Amino acid sequence: MAESVLVIDDEKSIREVLEIALEDRFQVYLASSGSQGLEMARELKPDLILLDRMMPEKDGIATLKELRLDDSTKGLPVIFLTARVQTQDMSEYDGLDVLGVLSKPFDPMSLSDEIDSMLQRASDEKSQG
Repeated sequence: MAESVLVIDDEKSIREVLEIALEDRFQVYLASSGSQGLEMARELKPDLILLDRMMPEKDGIATLKELRLDDSTKGLPVIFLTARVQTQDMSEYDGLDVLGVLSKPFDPMSLSDEIDSMLQRASDEKSQG
């Protein structure tokens, strides 16, 4: 069975591009808000979450914090999607429990490879203890 990815992004066009870019590699689920994404994460327990950093109401960081507080979702791997990739932003992400950060705009053709490399790096780090 294919691995699953939950995309949480308030922009419909971004969700659509991600679905097309990833559907050959993953079973893709889409959420349009942090609240909807939290519900879906609890229900689906996806193998990976792609989480938009900037969303109305509940932004990516607030959503991530809720995911980490819930026993059923705290171990799920998360990758941030964001246009905020300046040095000060990146240092903020270092303190969070995420696999990595993908910058917007992203290249749909190389997205799957970038995600695979982040997942592999996390797996390597885990096995090194």
